[in-house]
Order: sequence, then C-alpha cells, then structure tokens
Amino acid sequence: MITAHAAGALRSTAGALRLIEARTTHPSTVEIAAYVQAVSAHCPYLAPSVERGLTGWTVYEAAGEASAVEAEVFHAAVQATEWVRPLASRRHGILVCENIVVLGADAGTLVWPHWALKNLYGPVGLMFGKFTAGEVRGDIPVPPVSFLPVRVAVRPRDPRFLGATPELASAVAEAVDDGRDVLDGIGHDWTEIRQWAQHLLLRQ
Repeated sequence: MITAHAAGALRSTAGALRLIEARTTHPSTVEIAAYVQAVSAHCPYLAPSVERGLTGWTVYEAAGEASAVEAEVFHAAVQATEWVRPLASRRHGILVCENIVVLGADAGTLVWPHWALKNLYGPVGLMFGKFTAGEVRGDIPVPPVSFLPVRVAVRPRDPRFLGATPELASAVAEAVDDGRDVLDGIGHDWTEIRQWAQHLLLRQ
C-alpha cells in the first residue's frame, strides 16, 4: 500500500540496510564524538544542538546490492526528514539535525538519494549534506563514516551553499512548509523518484 505521505514511500528493497544502532544522541557503534567536536568549529549551530540533545544519529550497514542499498538509504532518510519537519517551527527548531550513517556503502551510494532529497525538501525549508568516509574537502574535518545529515534551513545563509543550483537556492530562501507530500506527482517508488531526480539534473 502506498500512503499519501512521503514517509510511506515503497520499500521493495527492505533488508538492504541492516540497522546497527537505533536513533541516539551518543552513538556507541561508531566513533563520532571527536569528529563532531572538530566540525563544531566550522558550524555555529552544531555545539548548541548537541548540548540540547537535538543532534541524532541512526547507524546502518549496507547489506545488499548497491542499487538496493541506495533505495533503502533514501527511505531511511525520508523517515528521518519527516521526523524533523514538524520540529522546525518549534523552539530551537533551527538546531534540529538528524544523521543517517551508512557503514560499508559504496562511494556513490549516497549521491542520488542526496540529490533527490535536497530538491524534494529544499522548498519546504530543509537542507541535506553528503559526507563520505575519508573524504578530504578543504579545511573541513575528514569524516570517519559516510552519512547524510538533514537539518532545518537557515534561510539567510544557506542559499549561498547552493550556488550551483540557483533555482534550488531561491526555493530554500523562500521556503514555506505547507505540509505538502513532497512526492505528489512524482511517485512513491524509488525507481520513479530516481528517474525524476535524473531528469531534474539534466535540466540544470
């Protein structure tokens, strides 16, 4: 059954991700504390978020073929995102951040889920990151694990991080969450969503 809400996206590949550690603010299955502390020097919102218990981590392990893992990463991220959405308008909502860790994933596994998610949810005021274990990116600390973070957009500053996608930058700057199903008109199966994401990229 396909639900009317994005969180009900079909899971034809369930089992491709193995849950290692359910959502926690202090994961014990991955060493992330030192990394978070180092990143706090680059992000003024992270330390206050951690102090208030508003940064969550859910740890998975890839347990299937790359295409199936990709679909399940998207599903897991949607679940986390739909948990964040209603918190955005609450006190300290700007500090809410959920992170989906994927152990053992291929380097490209997060690419399409990340691209689809940021275009689906940017217009309702959410931002996504994509970090690969061992990736060197300027002076940003090297992540020890691969993960997708989702957080509430900071409208005055986040559009400047989207220079390569000006339409998305404008959408984030003017974002209003009206409670819409972000998948309406696209489909709720990952194959449909990925095709939409690919066509969207070609239009950039």
